Amino acid sequence: MIGIFLVTHTTYGESLIQCACHVLNKRPPQIAQIGIAAQDDPLDALPLAQQLLKLVDHGRGVLVMTDIFGATPANLATKLLKPGRIEGIAGVNLPMLIRALTYRDKDMDTLIAKAVAGGRDGVLHMHS
Repeated sequence: MIGIFLVTHTTYGESLIQCACHVLNKRPPQIAQIGIAAQDDPLDALPLAQQLLKLVDHGRGVLVMTDIFGATPANLATKLLKPGRIEGIAGVNLPMLIRALTYRDKDMDTLIAKAVAGGRDGVLHMHS
């Protein structure tokens, strides 16, 4: 199973995980998060992020998910990436996370495609 690691602003990652637990009615294995606050130095957070990444990597790699591309959490996440082994997606939302949790028994390319599609397709204009 591919591990999932969220690198987000403050408590957003933990909130997403808690919502996923509610939707799935259990806490998924091999998932962790680190929240970066405004006062945090991202270079100080890098060693902790690397430790958490190792905790969720059981040999099949890790998908790192972050919220806003170009923001501090995403810049930290970029420092963790290793093509083919540790991959990253920006723009994480709950539909994307649920899709990632659902397809992480597949290969990394399939997981990335399904997660991105889930995030994109989960955003729509609702009508009454």
